[in-house]
Amino acid sequence: MSEPPKKLRADAARNRARVLEVAYEVFAAEGLAVPIDEIARRAGVGAGTVYRHFPTKEALFRAIVVDRVERMVEHADELAAEHEPGEALFAFLREMADVGSADQGLVEALAGTGFDLAAEAPAAEDEFMRVLDRLLTAAQAAGSVRADLDARDLKVLLVGCQAMRRYAPDPKVAATALAVLTAGLAVPAG
Repeated sequence: MSEPPKKLRADAARNRARVLEVAYEVFAAEGLAVPIDEIARRAGVGAGTVYRHFPTKEALFRAIVVDRVERMVEHADELAAEHEPGEALFAFLREMADVGSADQGLVEALAGTGFDLAAEAPAAEDEFMRVLDRLLTAAQAAGSVRADLDARDLKVLLVGCQAMRRYAPDPKVAATALAVLTAGLAVPAG
């Protein structure tokens, strides 16, 4: 049985929080190629401080991705509680597509490039897939979304849309692609 993590001193907790904050910003803006030493410099701490909390860059990124996925799942649950099933799914997809234009690191993790989410943080990958499945299944049951899709299909479409928004940042192109995606998911009228 593993031991519970030690409670951090106040200064160590602040340093850890600062490293996570800076690393999130750096990975979101620049992707996963940024070295740990650069993250430490931008956070105003020594590289040793970063390595004490996160022995590898993968461990640091894993902590960030797990936090982001937890937030996405919470938000998806809020959307499901506040909207009709189809509206909740489409709102989540729009927001996730927007994330793709601002969070290169997360897009790389969801796509499995540079960081294999399924291998490095399987619980986070499973939870992300569960929330996609919950939203999709509810929208399908409500008759808002085609029945021939599953959560894996939805993830592929979402990652493609995120990548498109990152590499074709023109809002008109992004809006058109998202409209085509949602139209393709919707049950045809009549």
